[in-house]
Amino acid sequence: MTTENIRSDGRSARSRREISLWLGLACVLLAGIGFSWSPTPFAHALAVIFIACAVVHAGFSYGPRPALVLFIICVAITFAMENIGVATGFPFGNYHFAVDAGLPRIGRIPIIVGPLWFGAGYFSWVVASILLDGGDRRLDRPRDVIALPVVAAFVMTQWDLVMDRSESTIAKVWIWHDGGADFGVPLSNYLGWLLTSWLVFQAFALHLRSRRAGLHPDEPQSRKLQAIAILFYVSLGLTHIIPWAMGQSGEVVDATGKTWQIHDLRETTVAIMLLTMFFSGLLAALRLARHIR
Repeated sequence: MTTENIRSDGRSARSRREISLWLGLACVLLAGIGFSWSPTPFAHALAVIFIACAVVHAGFSYGPRPALVLFIICVAITFAMENIGVATGFPFGNYHFAVDAGLPRIGRIPIIVGPLWFGAGYFSWVVASILLDGGDRRLDRPRDVIALPVVAAFVMTQWDLVMDRSESTIAKVWIWHDGGADFGVPLSNYLGWLLTSWLVFQAFALHLRSRRAGLHPDEPQSRKLQAIAILFYVSLGLTHIIPWAMGQSGEVVDATGKTWQIHDLRETTVAIMLLTMFFSGLLAALRLARHIR
């Protein structure tokens, strides 16, 4: 076999592996979009896969140690804030988790909650980094070490802005004791998400700054990883198109006894998703495309 044939076989094998990777990724994303909107056992399995994908992605992008540090930071801060929130009402508002009472808990919070914050938070961080044109590579600058966590916190909170009204009012995964104007969700919830997300991202930014760690802008693999992160982030919002397209009707009552129309709730969710998460993902994709030659 000639050297040229060996090279050709190597390129062909790499091409097959890459095609397989993208097909597997497409299957995961389509399954998530199609079934994650309802709190079923299959949706819980998809959540575990989503978290695992975030862990692997972070390991490839930043290295195993920074990925582990982000996971620990995220889980520690979010479980602390969620438990404080359930006990005192600060910073989210008065609520409790009502789903899967038999699941293991840390304090009063189901054990899946912290890792889910990590999964969505990590992909939100990458999207925010792209929006700031590689802000995670300039954390030695005071402006970027402050700006990136703030932008990432808004990108992360967009996810809750999209999903909270359906998860709490229809699915009743958690219950808001005092209700709220946003289909039973209070404004304090979103402010609490901003605060909690910012604490996580600010701690991670300071860690990366101390290690001078980050993505390498000239590596094509980094751009592929960034594109994958955008797809995962946007898929979190696109899953809410499915129940809206199904044309669900009827009424749902929140904890205060206020009645909401399910169709209105679903349609509002899709409208907000398109103008927040989808728009942020689109902007990130367009910015990333500028670097592809």
